[in-house]
Amino acid sequence: MAEILTAPPESDQVSPAKNPNMIVAVLAFAGIVVALMQTMVIPIVPDLPRLLGADAADTAWAVTATLLAAAVATPVVGRLGDMYGKRRMLLVSLAILLAGSVVCAVSGALPLFIVGRALQGLAAGVIPLGISIMRDELPAEKLGSSTALMSASLGVGGAIGLPLAAFVAENFDWHVLFWASAVLGAGAVALVLTLVPESSRRTGGRFDLPGAIGLSAALVSLLLAVSKGATWGWTSGTTLGLFAAAVVILLVWGFYETRAAAPLVDLRTTMRRQVLFANLGGLAFGFSMFATQLIIPQLLQLPAQTGYGLGRSLLTVGLVLAPQGLVVMAVAGLSAKVSARFGPKVTLMIGALVVAGGYLLNLVLMTEIWHLILVSCVIGGGIGFAYGALPLLVMGAVPVSETAAANALNTLLRSIGGSVASAVCGVVLAQMTISFGGHALPSENAFKVIMAVAAGAALVAFVLASFLPRQRGAVAKGAH
Repeated sequence: MAEILTAPPESDQVSPAKNPNMIVAVLAFAGIVVALMQTMVIPIVPDLPRLLGADAADTAWAVTATLLAAAVATPVVGRLGDMYGKRRMLLVSLAILLAGSVVCAVSGALPLFIVGRALQGLAAGVIPLGISIMRDELPAEKLGSSTALMSASLGVGGAIGLPLAAFVAENFDWHVLFWASAVLGAGAVALVLTLVPESSRRTGGRFDLPGAIGLSAALVSLLLAVSKGATWGWTSGTTLGLFAAAVVILLVWGFYETRAAAPLVDLRTTMRRQVLFANLGGLAFGFSMFATQLIIPQLLQLPAQTGYGLGRSLLTVGLVLAPQGLVVMAVAGLSAKVSARFGPKVTLMIGALVVAGGYLLNLVLMTEIWHLILVSCVIGGGIGFAYGALPLLVMGAVPVSETAAANALNTLLRSIGGSVASAVCGVVLAQMTISFGGHALPSENAFKVIMAVAAGAALVAFVLASFLPRQRGAVAKGAH
């Protein structure tokens, strides 16, 4: 395999920022705030029909709207960041998050609440924008550990957010959750304004509006089918029609993008071996990461009388998952050191094996709380390795002018992997059931099947990583 040189070209050298540690801390905080936003609604989802006076099928759009908005915003905001300024678009994203939080906080009816959740979803581009700012502003020796921490902030915020949100939901009015999100969002805006500089690196040019509309239509069609397929029926005309529409639109969009003068996504760059397999690996890891967030909460909350459920509260669920976020953060530094010594390809492969090992361990350790804490921490360690390596792989193979867009695409694929995991797990848990108290509950074997599938997804990521080019030393801050 060909080796990738890591010395950046002369034109890609940057002047190190005056306060790199502060910049990293602020950007990581912004990433955690966005991740908190995504998880804070989970404790109140079962109560939304009562709180908002609507049917359960309708209140489910409070989650779906966030998913769709995030999918649309991530690639668009990434490209706009490359064109008009990454800090500027970071501030726009955080301001929209703040606005969405306030809308949710003052809402008392479903339509306004869904609007607020959609606005919150539009902030999903914060993490890839933060990684891209780091590439522009940080000295080379800090880039690996800093981007690993920024990438890991999604897992950190998600793991910490659930117990905090559960505690607030159980002890205060549910609107407090969103006022808290608004305060955090305002804090993130103030810190970015004060401490994060704007890079002079911009591509300029005209925004590819047809490409943005085409990709958005394809993503909305795909994710609607994936997220609503279980409700509508996987063989229903609506579900199959949306899948077909997604395929057709993507084909037309790809044809257009390869001929556009300034495409939203440079498909030629995306098809480079290093970028392609990093993105496919991100898709597989997104599946593996999300699976643990689906099965562990259910195992903890199912009645103990089933023989495999633990009959615990949602607050306990959050406390069990919280250490995973801390492990992801702790592993970020180690991930960067491994990448600097052996290259991010090796780091990604280590992460894949650790995640697979965690799920296989879960097959035999699933009957005690400490079992699930151990398993989630092992999986978190693997995710920390992988999520630290993925942005380095992407940035090592794309020009500086495409940093934000390329990172946004990788983040988007991780999110799609999580959505697919949700659909697959939902099908398995719905089909493999036992009768308990007159209700159908997921069987123990259903959880074991999901664990095996998630382990398989991690091993697929390992195989994909093996096709990556070998690298010497630290990853470049620039690519030709």
